[in-house]
Amino acid sequence: MNTEWANFAAERSVLGGAAPFIAGVVVVSVLIGALWLGARVRAREPRRPFPEEQPKLPEGGPVREEQANREPDEIPQSDYRLTPYEVHGNQGTRPNPDKKRPRWSKNSSGSFGSGGLGAH
Repeated sequence: MNTEWANFAAERSVLGGAAPFIAGVVVVSVLIGALWLGARVRAREPRRPFPEEQPKLPEGGPVREEQANREPDEIPQSDYRLTPYEVHGNQGTRPNPDKKRPRWSKNSSGSFGSGGLGAH
């Protein structure tokens, strides 16, 4: 009777050692398949450009940023709610001929509810 349990325990320990090995083989085969599939996808993509094919700077040098000041369009006073088609369709601003940029007041952070004392 004791030998039956010993044989059963021996079989169970062999199965217990084989299961992690089989799981490891499955994981490794899935990883190898993923690498193979990735190589196939990369082979179908266009090649990377050579350094000579990279974009070059214009002859005049880098393009400079252009700044323009804009001022808001006035919204007409109305007793009823305005719909979008009743307001100008040009983003609500127009070019400002003044080239001076508006600045914040000296003692103001320029933010609402910043917690500071602000300008009095």
